[in-house]
Amino acid sequence: MNILVKNGRVVDPDTKRDGKFDILIKDDLISEVSPTIDCKADQIIDADGCFVMPGFIDMHVHLRDPGLTHKETIESGAKAAVRGGFTTICAMPNTKPVCDNAEVVEYIKSKADNADLCNILPIGAITKNQSGEELADIKEMENAGIIGISEDGKSVMNSLIYKNAMEIALESDMLVLAHCEDINLVDGGVMNDDSNAKRLHLKGISNEVEDIIIARDILLSNMTGARLHICHVSTKSGVEIIRFAKQHGLKVTAECCPHHFSLSSNDIKEDDANFKMNPPLRTLDDVNAIIEGLRDGSIDVISTDHAPHHTDEKAGGFNSAPFGITGLETALGVTVTYLLDKGLITPLEMAQITSYNAAKILKIDKGSLKEGKVADIVIFDPDKTYTVDSSKFASMGKNTPYDGKILKGEVKYTIVSGNIKYNSYEE
Repeated sequence: MNILVKNGRVVDPDTKRDGKFDILIKDDLISEVSPTIDCKADQIIDADGCFVMPGFIDMHVHLRDPGLTHKETIESGAKAAVRGGFTTICAMPNTKPVCDNAEVVEYIKSKADNADLCNILPIGAITKNQSGEELADIKEMENAGIIGISEDGKSVMNSLIYKNAMEIALESDMLVLAHCEDINLVDGGVMNDDSNAKRLHLKGISNEVEDIIIARDILLSNMTGARLHICHVSTKSGVEIIRFAKQHGLKVTAECCPHHFSLSSNDIKEDDANFKMNPPLRTLDDVNAIIEGLRDGSIDVISTDHAPHHTDEKAGGFNSAPFGITGLETALGVTVTYLLDKGLITPLEMAQITSYNAAKILKIDKGSLKEGKVADIVIFDPDKTYTVDSSKFASMGKNTPYDGKILKGEVKYTIVSGNIKYNSYEE
């Protein structure tokens, strides 16, 4: 199938293009990018007024499948992904059973193939059943097709076990993705430890819970030589530690989530667990530090930490509800509204932190609109405003703090390997 995308503003960090171009897609590849292309095509998309960027890549998604399919399935998560403009997502291992062996890896890949919506890259657990006591068979999972290893949802508190895992990862230059949380220091906390927690009579989680493990993991990475990626950075000190590590040439990259640069604990007006995530919403100082980290390159990518839960699970308030919010279908709107539209990042920088940088970190041939590359493309209208209605999410998870909020920036088309997987005009 040939698709001709015309009149869009093509923004491509790989070629440094940022201007009005046409793109011709032949089968699964980008055939031509030119100011004007006149040829026959099976479908013509008029992208006038829209940005045309490499498809978004999310390094941090919880698909809940296998075992927790009352929250999400691989198919429903993939539908949410393409609706949000994501062409590639990484599936975290805290499923039931845990993705700690080749059988579960192969199950995820098979379900992803059957869904046939976006690229889904499995991430394997570091320890068996994520118990923190015994290493999983990392090599077996690597042979089955994992893209990296992580204990996401928790940290490996035993530093020796973690060091051994990093040494195995180093052998094939596999990425280690780190959820940084000193579980003992959490001590039952449910939101950021500040005046808002006191106002709501809720136990707080200090910044040090995160910062201590960020520092430890970076030191272990330096000790072993393994590539380390710090997940969902939320604190000012965390950004500073990562910045320092990068300045000293350490092999560390980092991500932040849209909610951590757009919301603070001040936005939690009542005991509403749709605002409960881990790490929690921090202070405005932390929010500003995250934004600055994105702008100066200390933070490399935006990831969603998409964490769907059943509505009943989130109904009980902060003390009883699980941590986590959905993110795949609001990430674009939050990024455009709180960063791009405010002039805090340029369109080229947006394409870098939503796609290009992630592709480089994951070492996959994505994140580019260069001729000859696979046609993974998102087309979105940056000026379209809408009110978030979680009841209309493709995700089974409706747990979001953005419900009812007005955002700017709407996906029109998501193209994966040259095939249109989402078309807003057909909704």
